Amino acid sequence: MSSINPDPLLKLYRDSETIREDFGHSITDRVVIDIFAYSEKLANRVVYREKVQASSWRESIDKIVISRTFGYPIMLGLLGLIFWITIVGANLPSQLLATVLFAFQDLLTQGFNTLGAPAWLHGFLVLGMYRTLAWVVSVMLPPMAIFFPLFTLLEDLGYLPRVAFNLDNMFKKARACGKQCLTMCMGFGCNAAGVVSTRIIDSPRERLIAILTNNFVPCNGRFPTLIAIASIFAAGMAAFSQSLLAAGSVILMVLLGILVTFAVSWGLSVTLLKGEPSSMVLELPPYRRPKIRAVLYRSMLDRTLFVLRRAVIVAAPAGALTWTLANITVGDASVLTHIAAFLDPVARAIGLDGFILMAFILGIPANEIVIPVLLMSYLATGQLTDFSSLAELKEVLLANGWTWLTALNTMLFSLLHWPCATTLLSMYKETGSKKWTALGFFLPTIIAFAVCFVLAQIVYGLGLV
Repeated sequence: MSSINPDPLLKLYRDSETIREDFGHSITDRVVIDIFAYSEKLANRVVYREKVQASSWRESIDKIVISRTFGYPIMLGLLGLIFWITIVGANLPSQLLATVLFAFQDLLTQGFNTLGAPAWLHGFLVLGMYRTLAWVVSVMLPPMAIFFPLFTLLEDLGYLPRVAFNLDNMFKKARACGKQCLTMCMGFGCNAAGVVSTRIIDSPRERLIAILTNNFVPCNGRFPTLIAIASIFAAGMAAFSQSLLAAGSVILMVLLGILVTFAVSWGLSVTLLKGEPSSMVLELPPYRRPKIRAVLYRSMLDRTLFVLRRAVIVAAPAGALTWTLANITVGDASVLTHIAAFLDPVARAIGLDGFILMAFILGIPANEIVIPVLLMSYLATGQLTDFSSLAELKEVLLANGWTWLTALNTMLFSLLHWPCATTLLSMYKETGSKKWTALGFFLPTIIAFAVCFVLAQIVYGLGLV
């Protein structure tokens, strides 16, 4: 067999301006690109394909899906569609599930009364532990049961590798791995699941970057807070534009989270986790018909129930603690009120108030309980409280001194603040390190406080509120 002349490898690279623009100039990229390009050239010399037309439609689709012009709009459109289906589709199941679970709470209450149990025991176990658990399950389960199958469907269809291909260059500029976009997308459903999904990244350095930055995309636990606040403070506009403004506000928050992900990934890559980005050798799979049973199995058992189990573990004791703090009084106020008063100076400096900051702290077990804890604190009800309408919630917030700055900074803080306990537990399980888990907590915390502080001080200084 005659030896292969290496000159064509160099020629293939020099002649391809497109490849140069898409993949940069690192030596690792050049090696990978040249090997694949020359291998394809050799294969085309010796392989005869009878059915050329069979693959032409796939190539035509790929020319659109992974093009610079249409690739990103298609990605954003599909992501927006999944969000819309998840948000709209989860409303009725969440209400039905909440009705069933809270009806069972009434049965538990009757049982405790029949047994003559003391009021504190009923409050601790039923109004605290069980009520919080029911709240988290009814809010988390329906969105995850919709989002994860849709996400897995795109994965099984063969589209997600093309998303990774589109975003690889942007992540590479941030000195991270293109596969991180897949874990980032998974974080929209649940950050804990996004952390677990970083196992697909081979490089330990880049996997750590993906783990530490996954929290910057909002999960389904934070979307209710973002959507409710955006809807309330868009209500002063014309009715026909209210929903568009609310949706636009949430989309802007999502895009901001993605930009912060890029920025922090780059910052980690040039400081604590120095290194060059690895080349993502990604062979685009053919488009294929999804296997519905496999999609449902992977999305429901491996993702939805896995994440829900971890959330349940931390939500129950957190509910008991919240109820205890709300029902123990010191002087003429509950412990919750005293904690809020202590936190108020710091909270005011970042455009919030003590009750909002305390609600985020008590919401560490699950982001879903932030708004209920806040309402419980404002209304002094002693137990988690839901709101029957956005108008009712708006009245409560305005009565407690909310302004447009409070709403904006609450949304920013919700987007950027520390991970929930389930995500932190997943970080520790995946890294096996308390150091990296602590960094995963403090890094977004510092960023959230810094962003809200700068914005609040500018607004205060200009006298805009």
